[in-house]
Amino acid sequence: MGAAVLNQPHFQDADKAREYLEALRWSNGVVCPHCGVVDRAYALKGEKHRAGLYKCGDCRKQFTVTVGTVFERSKIALNVWLQAVYLMCASKKGISSLQLKRMLGVTYKTAWFMSHRIREAMTNDPNGLLGAGGGTVEADETYWGNSKRSKIGRKYKGRGGDHKEKIVALVERDGNVRSFHVKAVNGTTLRTILKEHIAEEANLMTDELKLYKPIGKEFASHQTVKHSAKEYARGNAHTNTIEGFFSILKRGLIGTFHHVGKKHLRRYIKEFDFRYNARKMSDVQRANLALVGIGGKRLMYSQPSRR
Repeated sequence: MGAAVLNQPHFQDADKAREYLEALRWSNGVVCPHCGVVDRAYALKGEKHRAGLYKCGDCRKQFTVTVGTVFERSKIALNVWLQAVYLMCASKKGISSLQLKRMLGVTYKTAWFMSHRIREAMTNDPNGLLGAGGGTVEADETYWGNSKRSKIGRKYKGRGGDHKEKIVALVERDGNVRSFHVKAVNGTTLRTILKEHIAEEANLMTDELKLYKPIGKEFASHQTVKHSAKEYARGNAHTNTIEGFFSILKRGLIGTFHHVGKKHLRRYIKEFDFRYNARKMSDVQRANLALVGIGGKRLMYSQPSRR
């Protein structure tokens, strides 16, 4: 998996890794993570100062390129961090913490924590509405985990997904995907997600789930396919794009990670969103994109999971 790429200097040397990260994050000038001022910092040199240490000319605080990022205060060499980022970005179905442990030569606990920090870097705020300008957006839901039925599952007989974790996803054809871990698949949840993320002029495509029918009237058009009758495409009406994404997601969750609990499912989903949305990039470009997003997302061991 990119063995030749991993032989590059910034993957093998911590100082080269720092220089590589500085060039990526500060392409328009050194940015102080404390006050946000651009290009007013200067490097502190001499035997008393470690390489890569800067001081802001405005707030007078010292910092390095890792301050305010998921790498801050880590005892792991920066080049090892960059290797982990590349491996996670280059693996279509993800890479397990156990495999990272073997490849990076770290403990399993370290590999697990590194992977979750990197997933935070892969989480980006949505940019604009899907389907703007009359595009086509597919919406669907899927279920994951919890093979044993809970009390809720027993209460609602016949509804096989009630005891599982619910995932709702939207994908613009030839565009991006946005996925959400939700507590329930109901009209309120679906309407909130669709209205917040899909433009009104978009053409909505769904399956025959009745919950989509009233929501679909709020968009330019709404077409459905009836999977229960083995109808999967009718001209331009289909949900094959989102089904393809769910296929990649589930193959990764089942084949790579095996067990993903409720607490961390959100991060795994966003990891697959990130790779899908950067699918037209090379592995190196995708890794660089993740590195650009490391700022402001420091993850602590004691930090609770957000839903």
